[in-house]
Amino acid sequence: MKENRKLETSQEIRKRVNKARKIQLERYKKYNIFSNSELTSKLIEEFCKLDNRGKQMIETAFEKLGLSARAYTRILKVARTIADLEESKNIQEKHLAEAIQYRSLDRKYWQSK
Repeated sequence: MKENRKLETSQEIRKRVNKARKIQLERYKKYNIFSNSELTSKLIEEFCKLDNRGKQMIETAFEKLGLSARAYTRILKVARTIADLEESKNIQEKHLAEAIQYRSLDRKYWQSK
């Protein structure tokens, strides 16, 4: 349970979130949207591109988790946000993996039965 990793303070997290919001505002200013959550299918294609390994990862997740097309767009939007929080221009495998993990947890714990 002990880690040598330094934990972020609330103030540090707030700075990262505000910086990510500014990145999104700048990226989407000509599209009249404010955040990744508002991306249309066409804009997802433009701003949420995956490399071959990322494409393979998401295909595997869909096969194993039985995800829908709607889940695909949600995962990409979340991965884009995670990348923005790290000030990464491109979605990397680690961003995609984290977004897939959140989606699988969401399905496990929040679906009505």
